[in-house]
Amino acid sequence: QVQLVESGGGLVQAGGSLRLSCATSGHTASSYSVGWFRQTPGKERDFVAGIGWNYTYYSDSVKGRFTISRDNAKNTVYLQMNSLKPEDTAVYYCAVRRGPVHTGAVLYEFWGQGTQVTVSS
Repeated sequence: QVQLVESGGGLVQAGGSLRLSCATSGHTASSYSVGWFRQTPGKERDFVAGIGWNYTYYSDSVKGRFTISRDNAKNTVYLQMNSLKPEDTAVYYCAVRRGPVHTGAVLYEFWGQGTQVTVSS
C-alpha cells in the first residue's frame, strides 16, 4: 500500500521561499506519478505540479516560481516554492496515481495528510 507524508510547510513573508517534501513508500517509481495539490477553505483542491518518469508539469499560476523534483534514493518528491505570494496560502497535499501525471485530483489514488503553507503580506 502506498503511503505519503508531507512536511516543510510554515509561515513565510511574500517573496520568500519554502521547500516541501513528500516522503513516499510502497510504490514503484517508474509506474507511479506524484502530484502536488493545494486547497483553501471553500475552494476545490487544485493541481500545482506533477512529476512522472521523465517529465514535469506545472499549473500556470506557479510556472517559473515552483520546481518539482525527486530524489529516488530517498523515495522523496520535493516542491521548491520561490517568490511566494499571499495567494499561495493553502494546505498542500502530495498524491500518487498509477500512470502519467493528471491535473484532476479525483484521479489520484493515495494522499498525504497535508502541510499548511501561509504567506503573509
